Amino acid sequence: MGYRVLVVVALLVAGCGGGAGAGVVGGVFHSTSVTERGAPRALVDGTRVELSFTDDGRVIARAGCNQMQAPVSLGGGKIEAGELSMTMIGCPDPRLHEQDEWLSKFLGASPSWRKDGANLVVADDSTEIVLAPEVPASLEGGKWTADTLISGDTAGSVPGGVVATLEFRDGGVEVSAGCNSGSARYRTDGSAITFEELVLTDKACGPDEMAVEKAVTEALQGRSEFKVDGQRLRLTAASGSGVGLRK
Repeated sequence: MGYRVLVVVALLVAGCGGGAGAGVVGGVFHSTSVTERGAPRALVDGTRVELSFTDDGRVIARAGCNQMQAPVSLGGGKIEAGELSMTMIGCPDPRLHEQDEWLSKFLGASPSWRKDGANLVVADDSTEIVLAPEVPASLEGGKWTADTLISGDTAGSVPGGVVATLEFRDGGVEVSAGCNSGSARYRTDGSAITFEELVLTDKACGPDEMAVEKAVTEALQGRSEFKVDGQRLRLTAASGSGVGLRK
């Protein structure tokens, strides 16, 4: 997968949102078409542009390889992005790096935005991206098993023999954290999930079990970001640590 470092790209300093962005804030959008100077722009096969606008005033963007994010203001029909941080991983295709750079420059040019029905249209003088809202996948309806431990921009496998699961049902979640078990309440708001009333048993286990439990319980403390992609669930705490799970 190559090395991972954090690079910072200077973009326009953000102003205050002032409550702008109704119908956009809290949403995740995927490109359905990209045009430049009136002609279709071909993206690398299997990729698309993804824009997420979080409730705490950030834009998170992907173009097929790296993830970038920045403080953002949506006032005046403009996307005014602040200082953009972007992971730089060893992408399998050099065209993916070029596509990341193209998207970062596009966002740095303060493009306009507007809603067209449910779709989001983002444009500058030469480029227009039409994005459809992501249809939220259900957390409920099965048991999620942890297989990945996340720490910032790095990820590792859950140690063999350690099983941690989450089962969401009727606003509650049954937790088996790798060592201890229990339950919590949860509620979602866009891409954010807030856990409350987490109660677990209190026993000691081996270092592998406790390492997994630490990652799981940190993601279940208060407010985290979540993303469901088919049979995959990712929970990321405000600290950047988190856990990846599969059904």
